[in-house]
Amino acid sequence: MFYGVHHAGIGVGDMEIALDFWDKKIGFSNVLFDYTGLVPGLSEITKTDQTKARIVMLEHQNSTRLGPGFVKLVQRIDGDGPPPLPAGIGYGEVGLAEVCLHVRDVHRVFDELVENQGCEPLMSPLNAAVPPDDITLEIGYVADPWRGKVELIDWTGLHSSHIKTPRIEGVNHVAFGVSDMKQTQEFYRLLGFDDMIFESTEFFEPMAPWYPPGRQLPGHHMTLTMAKVGAGIEPVRLDPLYEDCRGEWGHVGPMEFAIGVRDIDAAVAYLQEQGIEIYSDPQVIDVGTSEFKYVYFKDPDGQFVCLTEIKQR
Repeated sequence: MFYGVHHAGIGVGDMEIALDFWDKKIGFSNVLFDYTGLVPGLSEITKTDQTKARIVMLEHQNSTRLGPGFVKLVQRIDGDGPPPLPAGIGYGEVGLAEVCLHVRDVHRVFDELVENQGCEPLMSPLNAAVPPDDITLEIGYVADPWRGKVELIDWTGLHSSHIKTPRIEGVNHVAFGVSDMKQTQEFYRLLGFDDMIFESTEFFEPMAPWYPPGRQLPGHHMTLTMAKVGAGIEPVRLDPLYEDCRGEWGHVGPMEFAIGVRDIDAAVAYLQEQGIEIYSDPQVIDVGTSEFKYVYFKDPDGQFVCLTEIKQR
């Protein structure tokens, strides 16, 4: 019924600047749709029934099993500009923290993005291994045009490939801060996220510069869980908890994610059977060659998360 994370939703301040980054530099060049208008079904979240936005759904040209996810760029056009990136965000405060892309050869991809494409570096590439199985990986971080965090990861311990050319693929996972790890794991297990790749309770020292100076660095409890298909989720629990950094819907940077389904009505009925609050009836937007169906629901921390079904005509 559920097909993992379909896309990461990213708020932008200027769509043309965003497309230059996500399409020209990162490679999400396949446009599923480009819609401008009312976005119904958000009144419980945005406190208005007049939410308007330009929404562009993009697929990566090199999408693979380890990088299957799409990105949805959202530019609010119903106010004085998009809501800003939540103040004080470091990593792991309640709210969406990052979008992670699977790549082949993080070091060379990072160098290309920073040295030749002008992207801002947030963490230089490094090699690591994550517990409990010591799965090896390479990671690095760059910023989107509004300093949203974009992780580059190569799960070297999960694949072997004849592909030698360094390249970016699609979205591997989204990371978000939570207030209760056990509650979050149990909740998302109901939605098909039951294959845990790693679990770590060690503070990841390279992230230290992201937190406000002078404050106690928090403890990190991170897990990465995949579904049978689609991209995965990485809940993060800080100890002590920092500020709530969910912000407003449409704020710049990573701000929501969507779980793919093939029958949105059946999926909604299942959520309701589980006692999960739905914010509206399923919504349908005609985007030309397809119908974009979605409905937002309430997770344990009130993250911006929805079900989505895109039906081709």
